[in-house]
Amino acid sequence: MTHTHVAGSIHADVSSRAPGWLAVPDDVNALLPKLWSAHVAKDADGVLTVAGVDVARIAAEVGTPAYVIDEDDLRARARAFVEAFAGCRVYYAGKSFLCTAVARWVAEEGCGVDVCTGGELAVALRAGVDPATIGLHGNNKSTAELVTAFESGVAVRGRIIVDSHDEIDRIEALVADPRFADVTPRLMVRVTTGVEAHTHEYIATAHEDQKFGFSIAGGAAAEALRRIHDHPRLSLVGIHSHIGSQIFDAEGFEVAARRTLRLQADHVAATGVAPPELDLGGGFGIAYTSADSPSTPAALAERLRSIVTAQCAELGLEVPHLSIEPGRAISGPAGFALYTVGTVKPVRLDGGFTRLYVAVDGGMSDNIRTALYAAEYSATLASRRSDAPPALSRVVGKHCEGGDILVRDEFLPADIAPGDLVAVPASGAYSHSMASNYNHVPRPPVVAVRDGVISTLVRRETLDDLLGLDVG
Repeated sequence: MTHTHVAGSIHADVSSRAPGWLAVPDDVNALLPKLWSAHVAKDADGVLTVAGVDVARIAAEVGTPAYVIDEDDLRARARAFVEAFAGCRVYYAGKSFLCTAVARWVAEEGCGVDVCTGGELAVALRAGVDPATIGLHGNNKSTAELVTAFESGVAVRGRIIVDSHDEIDRIEALVADPRFADVTPRLMVRVTTGVEAHTHEYIATAHEDQKFGFSIAGGAAAEALRRIHDHPRLSLVGIHSHIGSQIFDAEGFEVAARRTLRLQADHVAATGVAPPELDLGGGFGIAYTSADSPSTPAALAERLRSIVTAQCAELGLEVPHLSIEPGRAISGPAGFALYTVGTVKPVRLDGGFTRLYVAVDGGMSDNIRTALYAAEYSATLASRRSDAPPALSRVVGKHCEGGDILVRDEFLPADIAPGDLVAVPASGAYSHSMASNYNHVPRPPVVAVRDGVISTLVRRETLDDLLGLDVG
């Protein structure tokens, strides 16, 4: 996986400044296929195209910045996970990117939808997603959110993943409410396994010292399982484990499976009843740079099935019904962000090096990940072919922050200039969903492209939208 690194010079001899994984390209115009969706290419003039549409047309029709989704690619990725994990339930991560159209797409391809707030739940329901295929996450679900889950059928046909005893208190109060006399909510218990996933601290979710779940080691998980089991109006359907996000290896899943299934065996020994389901989470990694090597759905499915089967055999358990949450692996590679260059500034550094700062019309308000936890991205000149040599560049935004960085290190043509278009791949996940209005910048639109047709999924915000909220 990628790591934080320092930036380098814009000149060809940059070995002392460039990160070790970033090689000087033989052709600065070329695309690295693993970073892009299946239907992205460059034409003979070097213009980036997606599903038969070039980015100049997208920029002319919807403006920049914009998020661009390759619809067929996103559908294919969802379908690939469903097929690889046949017999399991695959939950699309609503938090990665959610709108009504995408919720419909993944449902049509056989996925459930994982939501973690009332807002995400509202979008999924508005899209017509079957409540039986919706899972409601969240470490601090409000009573209002739980009521929506009860009223919509998610609680009784889908599942609620409980995260605290306070939440169980709220659910117990709701089943005692005469309005829900016929509701027996289906609950999973989210556990923390103590696994240190090989990912950034902010997106690792199974170590003990953090907010999610019930600790296995501390006994809280066993207590939560027993509490739900003993309640006559609550249905314990399984154990949920999630070790983090942007994960490339299966070692953490093996440890998590061992610990969750040991918890399952202990619960069976105490109660004589085996919860029928196990969710191992997912959070599978994608390629943001040349340093990333994600696995395939088929390889992941084979490995996870093998892990669970072996552990169940060792413990004398029946194999539970499995579910997974691929996370960004469905939406992330299916999208890219499109920007227009506004300024290009060579900045001379100590030692005689120069760094090329390429400022675009977006920034940390439309992709906070680089500033938040030093996430790495790649970029390409998208509007033309260049014969200029590669220059080590930093793509930055327009916000009033020194940390307003979109792409920390990338080789772009040395003649990149104002008015050029730049595209950033792997922006389909956690870009729009984490976007803000910092510096009162309206959020970009999301458009889908399929078979030469551009469709707006989420319209661009306007200054009137922002001012309309200001009632003071």
